[in-house]
Amino acid sequence: MPQLNLVVRLWLRPEAAIADFEAFERQAAQIMATHGGRIERAFRVNAPSDSDEPFEVHLVSFPDEAAFSAYRNDAQIVALAKERERLIARTEIWTGAEVNYGF
Repeated sequence: MPQLNLVVRLWLRPEAAIADFEAFERQAAQIMATHGGRIERAFRVNAPSDSDEPFEVHLVSFPDEAAFSAYRNDAQIVALAKERERLIARTEIWTGAEVNYGF
């Protein structure tokens, strides 16, 4: 199976502390790694706080769909659901295949 690539857009709740979000993301990334997943890049969006733009955009990879599914169902990540709900207002996930333009 080909590698699964994701673009994940995350919106923080207005009352969420950035330090708490960063701690949550570090925990999630550690759990992700046990399933072969990796946050390849994370970008914090430069947007006014009142805009509808996400707070961060992540480029994420997993070996395949089964590894991603295992991560989503991992007991440790499920246990973090309330913390995620407290911090993250909205998530959009796009899947796709990498394109090589020769550079």
